[in-house]
Amino acid sequence: MVQAIRLSFLPKCGYLYRVEAAGGPMAARRTRGMTGPDVNRSTVARAASIAEQLRYECSILLELYREKESFTADVLVDGRLVSVAPPSSQLDTRDKLWRLHSALMQCRSLLERAIAREEEELGGGKKGDYETQRKMVKDRLSYLLICTGELLKTAGGAALLTPSLEGLELDGPTALFELKLWVYRIFKEVDYWTKTAITTLEALPSVIAKERVMTSRVRTTRSTRR
Repeated sequence: MVQAIRLSFLPKCGYLYRVEAAGGPMAARRTRGMTGPDVNRSTVARAASIAEQLRYECSILLELYREKESFTADVLVDGRLVSVAPPSSQLDTRDKLWRLHSALMQCRSLLERAIAREEEELGGGKKGDYETQRKMVKDRLSYLLICTGELLKTAGGAALLTPSLEGLELDGPTALFELKLWVYRIFKEVDYWTKTAITTLEALPSVIAKERVMTSRVRTTRSTRR
């Protein structure tokens, strides 16, 4: 099923946004809190499938890069490059999605910079499997961002706001070996947050269901008191 993913996911995510925008204020109120079950299932499933494919593509990219630079699989990379709020069971659906979307946005910025630095410092040269795979990962990450952005908007979040990139190591080191390690760290970071996306998205339907039950109970209690 994962292998069947095509670029058609990009226009499908865009189509979701246009339908919601065309509905006007009433449609916006209906989708707030992710109350449209059909939209939830299809869009969450689509995003999770893209994340699964991206995870697979990241594993190939890491393997190609290790082979290209003669790195071993156990080469050490220290710490996280992306900066977001720590995970918490207290976060609601919107906050979980915003945390994920923000992390993926930072990943894309880092990845774009890593590619630019490689081209500048190491030379473009002949395009081979590695360069093709690198572009595939970048494109797939962009498709995932579109879908998480649409999910965030239906949850009442502001996906159009750009997360702060302050503190990100966008320039990277100047020494050649350190630069190669930095690029590898970025690939590992994309891989890490892709796996986090899968976990978050797979758990989302049950989280939404629990929130709806809680909301229903609160409304019932208020109605009884009246």
